[in-house]
Amino acid sequence: MKKLNKISSIILCFLLMLLFTACKSTESEVSSNEFEKAKAEIQQAKASSNENEETTSDNQTTQPNIKENKLIEVDGGNQSGHREPNVVVDIGYGDREYYAYTNEHNQLVKVIARKITLQDESTEPVLSTGRYYRDEAKVPGVESPTLDEGHVIADSLGGVSNAYNITPQESTLNRHGDQAYMEKAIRDAGGCTDFVAVITYPNTNTQIPSHYSYTYTINGHVVNDEFDNVNPDKVNAKLETNVSTKEQTNNISKDLMITALDKKAEYIVITNLASKSVDLTGWKIISVTGNQSFTFPKFTLDSNSSVKVGDSAKNSDVEFHWLDSKGTWNNSKSDPAELYNTKGELVYRFDD
Repeated sequence: MKKLNKISSIILCFLLMLLFTACKSTESEVSSNEFEKAKAEIQQAKASSNENEETTSDNQTTQPNIKENKLIEVDGGNQSGHREPNVVVDIGYGDREYYAYTNEHNQLVKVIARKITLQDESTEPVLSTGRYYRDEAKVPGVESPTLDEGHVIADSLGGVSNAYNITPQESTLNRHGDQAYMEKAIRDAGGCTDFVAVITYPNTNTQIPSHYSYTYTINGHVVNDEFDNVNPDKVNAKLETNVSTKEQTNNISKDLMITALDKKAEYIVITNLASKSVDLTGWKIISVTGNQSFTFPKFTLDSNSSVKVGDSAKNSDVEFHWLDSKGTWNNSKSDPAELYNTKGELVYRFDD
């Protein structure tokens, strides 16, 4: 009996070791499952194509259905701009295996590649422009003067130019923005692995994407690039303007400023830090969210003094009453306070 117990213990230890090894390897294999699945589906379709091949009117070869997407072959230089719904297409130039997927609305929604192999002009027929083909697919939307025929996987990374690798992409983004930066990073690294592009749209009726999400691995490091299909220069300029405006409005006056805003107690405090008094007659306080305003009657705020304006029903010490018991400040969301002089100039803004 003791001998049997010893044998059972050895077997149990062996099984635990196998389980540990399996769990450890599973984590490293997760990232490759999607690529292996795609490759298996492609191989299955190719194996079946010899027995059941159907040629469509535009010389595309349609293979049997494979689960949700069917494999079709499309020439890399096809410029028609037409996409079939629910298909998968190999968009890698030459022997590269880059797979593009469409949804039921003919929209290009995903592109994957186990390994991105850079273009090699010494062995491949590359044009003087650095491209494999003279032009790209005319996907609906690219006729806009602000949208390029943007590759999901660039020529320099081994991608073809048919509609399954082209989306209408904002020209600055494509040539000088995040898309261009991503492509350069991959080129500088000599390629990448585990490449996944997820493309989203504002609705089901357009072929112009609203957002791109790229995930890929460079030298063992996983990179995720997210960006909208917009002009980055205009977005950055607007952000800089907003920041600049906020800084300016918050610092227009270092002497006269809003020093307190209690939205629940319904009061606001304005302080004069200057060395001389300020005539506030006709000045306005604005509750931005509700666009309520208070105009000072004849009043002078002395140097190094404060004035409290608010709901007298909740405050016994306010100098000026404003909307008693009616609620001035929004407590559920941001409601900044602004102070304007008699010329209508913004003197101070208090964000809350």
